[in-house]
Amino acid sequence: MRTSITRRSFLQRAAAAAAFSIVPRAVLGGPGYTPPSERLTKAVIGVGGMGMGHLDMGGTKLLAVCDVDEGHLKAALAKGGPDVKGYRDFREVLARPDIDIIHIPTPPHWHALISIAAAEAGKDIWCEKPMARTIGESRQVKAAVLRHGRMFRLNTWFRFEGSLYGMNTPPRMIKKAVMHGLLGWPLKVTVGAHQGFNWKLELWQGQTGLKPETVPAGFDYDFWLGPAPWKPYARHRTHQSFRGYWDYDGGGLGDMGMHYLDPVQYILDKDDTSPVVIEADTPLQHPDAARPWRRIRMRYADGCEIILDGDNSLKDAPYIEGPNGKIFKNFKSDIANLEQQLRELPEPAPQQTDFADAVRRRIPFALNESNGHRSCTLVNLAVIAVRLGRPLRYDPVAEQFIGDEAANRLIDQPMRASWSLGT
Repeated sequence: MRTSITRRSFLQRAAAAAAFSIVPRAVLGGPGYTPPSERLTKAVIGVGGMGMGHLDMGGTKLLAVCDVDEGHLKAALAKGGPDVKGYRDFREVLARPDIDIIHIPTPPHWHALISIAAAEAGKDIWCEKPMARTIGESRQVKAAVLRHGRMFRLNTWFRFEGSLYGMNTPPRMIKKAVMHGLLGWPLKVTVGAHQGFNWKLELWQGQTGLKPETVPAGFDYDFWLGPAPWKPYARHRTHQSFRGYWDYDGGGLGDMGMHYLDPVQYILDKDDTSPVVIEADTPLQHPDAARPWRRIRMRYADGCEIILDGDNSLKDAPYIEGPNGKIFKNFKSDIANLEQQLRELPEPAPQQTDFADAVRRRIPFALNESNGHRSCTLVNLAVIAVRLGRPLRYDPVAEQFIGDEAANRLIDQPMRASWSLGT
């Protein structure tokens, strides 16, 4: 079954429920009031590998799971417990007034559709990375979340929790070096093999010449495709290997790009802008299947640069460097007594890192719909440059490419008939 995700088709059926749940039960008074000390309620839409690993979330109670694959759904129900109900259509989940938070670990071609529908239904949203498959889709998610007053979390956490890949330090320490001018300006960040960036580029490759296969029993392939163009079923297009196809993601860059790029955006203080020049050194890409690329360079208007090393040719490059100093792998630096200097300097602004608390108190999460959109834009700018294989100029205010209609067509890509992003 394919039905348009618009107010006409979805919200007419769920209007009363949506209106009731515009504010989570945890912050409502009167009959049915849930004290803030009690857990919020949650549903997980998409319970494959990532979804199965996120059935539990601190401060919440799982009430529903949803998947178009019967095997995934049965496994999640068995793990979730007796209070959890299973669904095959996510719209039935969104119609429930007793669910506060929707977690979306589906393939990325569903992220925007479900996020926007959840916002319209009065739900708060925990969305897996990347935030959306296109720049236009993440922009519409941001608008819908703000319009409906929802809380949004993008699930990449390296800007605020744990150590950066290969750096043996949290990004906060590198941001301190930047914000206090220890490296000078402008800066260049190289993301590459020294952080383990390359392995996903090799892992998530699409295959060409796929032969049609029989759709497995219990798997609704048409619903799995949803807004994506219809193509004959082949196992490699779905589940664990879907990331290798442009229709659903962006190869290894789409998979891990936000984990690596969002901390860079935070460190460089670029949460409200995007690069103006994007260049990709890549072999000719297939129109369907993502292939590895050699290097991507993104430059901001102020001269700061991000270099993505796809072929391990810059393995000895500093992670970040400026005219006054460099920081290498494992937080080594050519700046004398860097760590001692940093300990004596003021810290960056604190971040809200507990999503359940953000929902209860209506405080924006550290990585939310606004800065998350800019991080997702970094990923999608890189993906578009790889797909087209030529330098691109981008206007970060208008959020359009300059003088390149083919690139602009990849910002807002059509969805399959009867699917849309709502109103």
